[in-house]
Amino acid sequence: MPDPAPTERRARIPSKSGDANTPDKPQRRFPRPGILMIVVIALALNWVLASVISPPDPSVTVPYSPTFLEQVEQGNVERISPLGETVTGEFTEKVAPPDDPDAEAAIKFETEIPQFAAEQRLENLLRDNGVTIEARALDSGRNIFLQVLLGFGPVILIVALFVYMARRASAGGGAMGGLGNFARSRARRVDKGEQRITFKDVAGIDESKFELLEVVDFLKSPDRYQKLGGRIPRGVLLAGQPGTGKTLLARAVAGEADVPFFSSSASEFVEAIVGVGAARVRDLFKQAKEAAPAIIFIDELDAVGRARSGGSGFGSGSNDEREQTLNQILTEMDGFESDATVIVLAATNRMEVLDSALLRPGRFDRRVTVPAPDLDGRRMIFEVHTRSLPLDDKVDLGRLAATTPGMVGADIANLCNEAALLAARREHTKVHQEDFTDALEKIVLGAPRKMLMSEDDRRRTAYHEAGHAVVGMLTAGADPVRKVSIIPRGRALGVTFSAPDNDRVSYDRQALEARIDVALGGRVAEEVIFDTITTGAESDIEQVTGIARAMVGRWGMSEEIGFVNVLPADGSNPFMPSETSDELRHQVDVAVKALVDRAHDRVTALLTENRERLDSLAERLLDTETVDQDEAYEAAGMDLPRSTRLPELTPG
Repeated sequence: MPDPAPTERRARIPSKSGDANTPDKPQRRFPRPGILMIVVIALALNWVLASVISPPDPSVTVPYSPTFLEQVEQGNVERISPLGETVTGEFTEKVAPPDDPDAEAAIKFETEIPQFAAEQRLENLLRDNGVTIEARALDSGRNIFLQVLLGFGPVILIVALFVYMARRASAGGGAMGGLGNFARSRARRVDKGEQRITFKDVAGIDESKFELLEVVDFLKSPDRYQKLGGRIPRGVLLAGQPGTGKTLLARAVAGEADVPFFSSSASEFVEAIVGVGAARVRDLFKQAKEAAPAIIFIDELDAVGRARSGGSGFGSGSNDEREQTLNQILTEMDGFESDATVIVLAATNRMEVLDSALLRPGRFDRRVTVPAPDLDGRRMIFEVHTRSLPLDDKVDLGRLAATTPGMVGADIANLCNEAALLAARREHTKVHQEDFTDALEKIVLGAPRKMLMSEDDRRRTAYHEAGHAVVGMLTAGADPVRKVSIIPRGRALGVTFSAPDNDRVSYDRQALEARIDVALGGRVAEEVIFDTITTGAESDIEQVTGIARAMVGRWGMSEEIGFVNVLPADGSNPFMPSETSDELRHQVDVAVKALVDRAHDRVTALLTENRERLDSLAERLLDTETVDQDEAYEAAGMDLPRSTRLPELTPG
């Protein structure tokens, strides 16, 4: 269903030339390279200035004994400046270090005075030889200034840079530069005339499109409704399973109405910093009101709109950021003026988890269900997605629609793309029917994988799949068998495909028990033929358990439990609700096991009585590895079921 969407662009700053179609550069959130270069140059100048103020004077390090004492006795020491055990001073004449004769001689020197030498006789020696003893370090005033310059100069430059950035960004509209932009809405804006998707690109959900025609008409002609006192719904909630086309439908509404379209995911509002989500919501609604008439689209609304608990947060934990974001959405939708031409569209896969405050009249007061398409809907979706494909004359879109029950628009779009890629790899000039069939097998089961199997494993797999097929052929209410294969695909060593003749909207007890019987057919065939069992029936057991538990705990199809629901409505949680008593839990487990045991006995008797059919189909699989519908029924010695539609492939 969904076609490739037009490229969405963020809101642009108007061009100085006045051309609205000329994209301008976005606002800068970081300093330009020139600013950084200025800072680097300033730091370098700071280092050079410090070097000029305090140039490295040439000096030598001499030992205390004998050099320093000898120079004092010879009267060659003019002054000294002690600082702890370190002594700096000046010679009367230049002296070279005694341990390095090649070193340059210098006037200034430095030496370390041992602690035991700091006695009265040293002071007397210095005084007798006319050495001036200073009580402070040489050039102390200049050193203090140098320390201040080196210590605070870089800090002052960095603070100045930050102030400059903040003022520059604030002048451009941000509250605190990049930090202010952090609170701006990240919604993608598609301006008027740029949205190319219309209702012609949406197929298979005509009822949903019809409900939104009024929204389109209101955006085009708001005066028509307002002069009679009417008010269009402020919010429209699109609900349906993933892939049914909710986002595509929202874009089509904007394309039909030819108004600006602000698209955002609810998760984009939530950040680690509390209050950012609410600020983004305010900014989004502000932009939409300035561009009115306009559409705001919020995808995956349940990311922030989950029902609040009695405490301060969501569910079992507290989340102030999500709650503040939700409250801001509620406030903004309440704050719409009666003549506001801004409509909020939102999409969710789980409407049952949304907060009741969102669903009340005055906010999302209209709910549009986007269902999975039926047979005719799938055919129209195939027509939309094969417009650009060079199809072979033998491609039957109606037959393809019949082979894909349960698929939604996104699945069909993926199937068409995979068929085109497969045809290209096969160097076809057009896309053939078998390309679609092979692409469907790849999507549902994965690509065939090369696997070296022993003869015993191949034989066991053949009987396992033949068991599924024979039970499906002989059980009333089961879907007709379409194809059987023992070629490994994905995690499966073999597959059996079944498909109904028509789309089913509900299942009776006979059909559900038939599905359990077919799923048990592989394991029972191994028991009957080999008198042993393997791990190959893991997925079958999961399917059987799920159907049986739903029959007992959700659909009231058990005499032991009766008309009581003891499982979650959505089936997402395999555990029973906490309010269910232990006794009732035990009764459910007993009823589920009894239902499965009866099915096991029924399938065992069926395959035992039809051992020849089972052997014949298994031998055919060992010879050809794959049999289609006609070959499967012929090998089992049975006639094809009457059917107006004969799909080639659909997983059972």
